[in-house]
Amino acid sequence: MKINFREAKSIITKSNIPSIDYVINPYTGCQHGCIYCYAEFMIRFTDHKGDKWGQFLDIKTFDLTKIKPERYDGKKVLLSSVTDPYLPLEKKYQNTRKILEKLVGTAAEVSILTKSKLVTRDIDLFRKFKNIKVGISISTLNENFARIIERAASKPLDRLEAIKEISESGISTYVFISPFFPEITDFRAIIEQSIDYSNNFIFENLNFRPHNIPRIMRIIKEHYPNLLQKYKDIQKDYDYWDVVEGVIKDYCEKKKLNYEIEFHHGGFSKS
Repeated sequence: MKINFREAKSIITKSNIPSIDYVINPYTGCQHGCIYCYAEFMIRFTDHKGDKWGQFLDIKTFDLTKIKPERYDGKKVLLSSVTDPYLPLEKKYQNTRKILEKLVGTAAEVSILTKSKLVTRDIDLFRKFKNIKVGISISTLNENFARIIERAASKPLDRLEAIKEISESGISTYVFISPFFPEITDFRAIIEQSIDYSNNFIFENLNFRPHNIPRIMRIIKEHYPNLLQKYKDIQKDYDYWDVVEGVIKDYCEKKKLNYEIEFHHGGFSKS
């Protein structure tokens, strides 16, 4: 892992995500090494041409005094959009914690999303926010498959244990079931494992891009060869996602869950 320190002009930036006003990315790059990651496009914006995504991390440096909590009152703020706020090196550099400390007092709707059990470290800070929700991202309960597709992220059951601890601390939680792997992700099992600690579920399908399709297909061919043709077929027939969305909707409504389905219709990239 190549580690650099880079000065950031701004650490809280306006968002291109329709439902989010501002995003906070304490780092550039990521250590989790997810094979399906779609944030690889950041390479061309960050002077990392020639580097491989997942093999570098920029520790952002910035003037903490410029963070004014009241500026974001009434807005929606997300940590993070193109990195994880609780990467392994967060334990050492604590960029996320430093930012949260400066944001205490804001009336913004703050949302945190991570694949790391390290998130429980900041429960003391979460309690100081007026409106905060903490979520974990998970696509499988199969530890072996998770290690293949997300080699450096926390184990699935460790993430669920983290959300349990956060929920029991009186903090609002959500479960982001993403990415949804066709015929692999057992969303019902994930919900059953977490429903006692969250009634809020968000679903997202695989965000396929030209750069990650070969990686995905290689993993499917090696570990789920019987599904390889199915994945190829889905690239041509996007109706699959409509069917899955209907199944999820029926299940969630019967269980009376709060849910959002954020599927990218078309699923696979057309490129």
